[in-house]
Amino acid sequence: MKPEPPKVPRIPQATTKRLPLYYRFLQSFNNAGQTRVSSQELSEAMKIDSATIRRDFSHFGALGKKGYGYDVANLLEFFRHTLDQDEASNVALVGVGSLGSAFLKYNFQKNHNTKIVIAFDNKAPVEGKLMSDIPVFNPSVMEEKLAEYGVEIVIFTIPSRSAQEVADRLSKTPIKGILNFAPIRLVVPDHIRVQSIDLSVELQTLIYLIRNELA
Repeated sequence: MKPEPPKVPRIPQATTKRLPLYYRFLQSFNNAGQTRVSSQELSEAMKIDSATIRRDFSHFGALGKKGYGYDVANLLEFFRHTLDQDEASNVALVGVGSLGSAFLKYNFQKNHNTKIVIAFDNKAPVEGKLMSDIPVFNPSVMEEKLAEYGVEIVIFTIPSRSAQEVADRLSKTPIKGILNFAPIRLVVPDHIRVQSIDLSVELQTLIYLIRNELA
């Protein structure tokens, strides 16, 4: 029987977003044969100040020892369970345009516990077709296929004009989360968590930071 992920206290969202990064860099240290690592070494590798790293880790209790640092294997195991890396999550993609097609080709297969198993697009036939070895169906059969493929998470790469309508349909299904690339704030019931990524906002933020650093 797979062990339960460790129960952790409520932590800040900014810390939550860094957890997969810690796991990725710890994998790199482990693959290089390094047995222990300091917060300073993590800081230099990740370009995150060491105080932030220590503060993030403090939310989970005593993960390291003063004067020793962190045991790489133990820390990697801890974050593997915390992020539930042993349990794969089936993902569906809605919208196979330029961005959606890129997701299908990448498909999170390396060092991730998620995999796109199905996609939906208005131009796809009801009976489905293969794109990058992923079955793509017409959205008219979305609810049926989500249940058939055991999907927990859905990625939206669709226009904002149709995003809320699709979200309304998904609210009546057992899905748990939406990764939303549509530039719209989705309204969903409490059992669905939404993570929105507005590429135009991210780009504007980057431009602002660059210009103010050079000012």
